[in-house]
Amino acid sequence: RWGVGLAAILNDSPYAGEGTRVLPIPLITYQGENFYFRGITAGWNFMRTESFELAAITKFRFDGFSVDDLGRKELASNGINYKLLEDRDIALDAGLGMKWSGEAGEIEIELLADVTDTSGGQEVSIQYGYPIHLGNGMLIPTIGATWMSEDNANYYYGTLDTEVTRGVINYKPGAATIAQVGFSYFQPIGEKWSLMTSVKYSMLPDEITNSPLVTPDTDGTAS
Repeated sequence: RWGVGLAAILNDSPYAGEGTRVLPIPLITYQGENFYFRGITAGWNFMRTESFELAAITKFRFDGFSVDDLGRKELASNGINYKLLEDRDIALDAGLGMKWSGEAGEIEIELLADVTDTSGGQEVSIQYGYPIHLGNGMLIPTIGATWMSEDNANYYYGTLDTEVTRGVINYKPGAATIAQVGFSYFQPIGEKWSLMTSVKYSMLPDEITNSPLVTPDTDGTAS
């Protein structure tokens, strides 16, 4: 059971001067008896019932930035010389994914760790959704939270030790929790095609919004 399509991730970046980030990706999906691949996530179900799934998963993390994409004036107003910064790279996470579903909705939990040692951090996320049938489509409003470990938050929203030795402000936010609300929508179109959309708003905590890498007065981001 293969699928192929085209997708794009649009993100209102919190990083100083970056603006809206657009990332087109090929959308290749596969669903087997146990193994599945969905765009940027792959998994192996080793426990599955009508109401519960437990899988080993890997997924790409597109957090971070290229220094060239940041605003030099915005960084300067935060006291940062862009020439002294380093890129924050894409990473690959791996861990466990769990999902409970029933009449009251569905709960998904992911426990992830960076296996590329890009940040060396971990992440725990929990999300609740309630599926609503709209004709032959499905709307799922969601609410959840993501906890980022100290290593994870320091890498993506703090300044690196190598940057500090060059004279950059020393900022380490420590662990942070991000609350999120949103919805996803699935609409079949004919027998072979479908439309999938996901919208999310993340409310950033002070540990992140106080970062000199972030646009001042940023409260949250939409994707």
